[in-house]
Amino acid sequence: MSTPQLVVHRDKELMAQAAAARLITKIVDAQSSRGSASVVLTGGRNGNGLLAALAAAPARDAVDWGRLDLWWGDERFLPEGDPERNYTQAREALLDAVPLDPKRVHPMPASDGPYGSDVDAAAEAYAEELARAAGPENHGSVPVFDVLLLGVGPDTHVASLFPELPGVRETERTVIGVHGAPKPPPTRISLTLPAIRAAREVWLLAAGEDKAQAVAMALSGTGEIQAPAAGARGRSRTLWLLDSAAASQLPRSLYPPASP
Repeated sequence: MSTPQLVVHRDKELMAQAAAARLITKIVDAQSSRGSASVVLTGGRNGNGLLAALAAAPARDAVDWGRLDLWWGDERFLPEGDPERNYTQAREALLDAVPLDPKRVHPMPASDGPYGSDVDAAAEAYAEELARAAGPENHGSVPVFDVLLLGVGPDTHVASLFPELPGVRETERTVIGVHGAPKPPPTRISLTLPAIRAAREVWLLAAGEDKAQAVAMALSGTGEIQAPAAGARGRSRTLWLLDSAAASQLPRSLYPPASP
């Protein structure tokens, strides 16, 4: 797995704008070299802030939206259209404003979908959808995503993998149902660390003083069971995109020398 790289921006607005510009470039490069691109989206304030910045970016039209596959790292297991669902928020922030191919948009199942309230069956179905999308060149049961986005929680959780809970210990399955999450709602669907590590690049987003302790813990050698963010690594690149407040507790030895 790749060694984490850090970029620290002055504030969360600049961080979102810079991350959006970086993501546009990565998508365009992937489409130029392979014909299509694959991105895993994240929810939360930083994930949605990035999507809103992307929607407002003049360069967004450089992306061929019809050749972009979108997946999700986790989802709140709520009814379709619920305002707390990551998919609902992503649609409002960006997706409804760009010409995506509906067949290439892969939201996680809702609690009123074909699997009803059975979150484990819903998770298994999403794992099967990922496996169908994986080609022989992927050498596994998930596609090799170009970029996988993750927000970092104040407790160091990523996706819906929380410290010490069973999900962060999963080594076989690619998608799991989460029961008893410590933040509402308690029932969720999440990619596991093995699925996350299939991505070419993993980008972790954190802004605000409430994230500073989590960032410092995850980057200071704490194990992934205690700090799930520490286990989120990409095959070729792991990028931490921070604002100055989230980076404020990092030791100077980790702080990048030339961040904007």
